[in-house]
Amino acid sequence: RQLCWLCVIICGQRCKHVFLRLVEQEKDPDFWKEWAQRTLKNALTLQDLNKNVAKNIILFLGDGMGVPTVTAARILKGQLSGQNGEETQLEMDKFPYVALSKTYNTNAQVPDSAGTATAYLCGVKANEGTVGVSAAAVKSQCNTTRGNEVTSILKWAKDAGKSVGIVTTTRVNHATPSAAYAHCVDRDWYSDGDMPAEALQSGCKDIARQLFENIPDIDVIMGGGRRNMYPRNTPDVEYPGDKKHNGTRKDGRNLVGEWTDRMKDKRGYYVWNRKDLFSLNPNNVDYLLGLFEPADLPYELERNKETDPSLTEMVDVAIKILRKNERGFYLLVEGGRIDHGHHDGKAKQALHEAVEMDRAITRAGLLTSIYDTLTVVTADHSHVFSFGGYTHRGNSIFGLAPIMSDIDQKPFTSILYGNGPGFKFVNGARENVSTVDYEHNNYQAQAAVPLSMETHGGEDVAIFSKGPLAHLLHGVQEQHYIPHVMAYAACIGQNKDHCHTNSGSPSLSHISPTLALLLSVKWLLC
Repeated sequence: RQLCWLCVIICGQRCKHVFLRLVEQEKDPDFWKEWAQRTLKNALTLQDLNKNVAKNIILFLGDGMGVPTVTAARILKGQLSGQNGEETQLEMDKFPYVALSKTYNTNAQVPDSAGTATAYLCGVKANEGTVGVSAAAVKSQCNTTRGNEVTSILKWAKDAGKSVGIVTTTRVNHATPSAAYAHCVDRDWYSDGDMPAEALQSGCKDIARQLFENIPDIDVIMGGGRRNMYPRNTPDVEYPGDKKHNGTRKDGRNLVGEWTDRMKDKRGYYVWNRKDLFSLNPNNVDYLLGLFEPADLPYELERNKETDPSLTEMVDVAIKILRKNERGFYLLVEGGRIDHGHHDGKAKQALHEAVEMDRAITRAGLLTSIYDTLTVVTADHSHVFSFGGYTHRGNSIFGLAPIMSDIDQKPFTSILYGNGPGFKFVNGARENVSTVDYEHNNYQAQAAVPLSMETHGGEDVAIFSKGPLAHLLHGVQEQHYIPHVMAYAACIGQNKDHCHTNSGSPSLSHISPTLALLLSVKWLLC
C-alpha cells in the first residue's frame, strides 16, 4: 500500500493502475502456472550445453555479497523502479547456472578477502591475510614468501596472449585485485611505507610496486589507490591541500610516472578523473591506468558524478579496450565497497553498491556474447547481515518490521546485523529506532553485539555463471575450483589438451554463419 502511494507521487495514476493490475493478477492461479511454464520452457533449452571455447572470461566479484545481500539488492532494485521488489530479477538472477562456494581459508572458518581472493583467482586455498601465496606462507613473515608464490588466472590469460584487465571500486592494490598479480604475506603492505623495516631488508616488495613489476603489461587497470604510487608527502593531484591524501612511498619512486614513461609509445594513457577517461577513444587505447581516488572510490550514493566514474562506466571502457584483441581477454571486476558498507553497518550503502555492480553486469552482457564469453558472478565471503521480521510484501527494504518486540515493546528495522557498530543503548535500553532516520544513507542498522566493525559471515556464497562450459559450475564446490573451470573453458593455464585441433589451435564448436553475423552486428553496435 505504501509503495502504491509512492508510485502515484512519482509517476501518477498510470503507475498506480499498473500496480493494482499486478496485484489482481497474482490472485489468479493461472498467473503463477503460466509463469512457471515459461520458466520450464527456458530451462529445457539448457539441455543443449554450450561447449564452445571461451574466447573471453569475465569474473564479477561482489566483495561481501552473501546470499542475503543478493536477495536484499534484488528487492532494492525493484523498489527503485517502483515495483514491490521481491519479484524483480537482478541481471545475475538471469544466469542459467548457480552453484555454492565454500569460502573458508586454510586457517580460518570465517575467511577474509585476501585468502579467498587467492582461492578464486589462483586456484589454491590459502591463509587469511595473504595474497598470491600458498598456505605454506605465514602471514606477515616475509621469509616465508619465496618458493610459495602461486600465479593467477590473470597471468595464465596474459601468457596465452589474451588482453587482461582489473576494475575495482576499491584501491587497485586492495585484497581482491592484488591476488591477481602480487605475492605478499600481508595484504596491508599497500606501499613500502606500510611495511616493517625487517620485511624491506629481507627483500619483500609492497603490493603497489608488484602491480607494475610482476606483470608489467596489464592492459587495463582502474580503481583507486593513487597515494600508494607516489613519494611520501607528494600532494595529491585532486586534493593538494589535504595531507592525508599525500603520497606514502619511502623509496621515492613515482610508480605512475614510471608506467607513463614505459607506455608512452604503446598507446598507453593515465587518467585520474571521469572527464579524462571519457575523452579517450577506446579504439585508440591499448593500455589504460585509471586511478580516480587516493584510496578507495566513494560509495555510489556519494559519488561525484563529475569526477569519479561509476563501476558500470569503468567496465564499459575496459571491455571496449580489451575486446580488440583477437585472442580475447580476461577481466576481473570487483564491486568492492559492498563489503565496506556492511563493515560500517551501513546497509543502504552496501545494497546500492550491489545494485550498481548488477548494472555493470548488464552492461558487460550487452558488450559480449554468451557464445564466446564465460561470465561468472560470485562473492568472496558473506557478512552477518540479515533481514526479516515478517515484513509485508513491498515493504521498504530499509523499513520497519510490522511488529513490535514483545520483550522491550519497541519497533525494529527489518535489516539487522549479528554484530557491528549499530549496537546502541540509550539510558540502559535498546535505542528506539522510530526516533531516528533509519532510511538515511549512513544509518547504522542495529546489531546484537557491539563491535567497531561488523564481521564477515562464514556461510557459503553463490556462484552465477553463463557462457561456454558454465554448467561446470554446479552443486556445492570449494572456492578454489572457480578459476580452474574458467581456465578450462578458455584453454589457458594447465587446461589445454582438450581444445586443440590437429593444427594445434583452439577450436570452437560450430556456429552457423547467420549466428556469427548477428554476433558481429551486436559487437559493432555496442
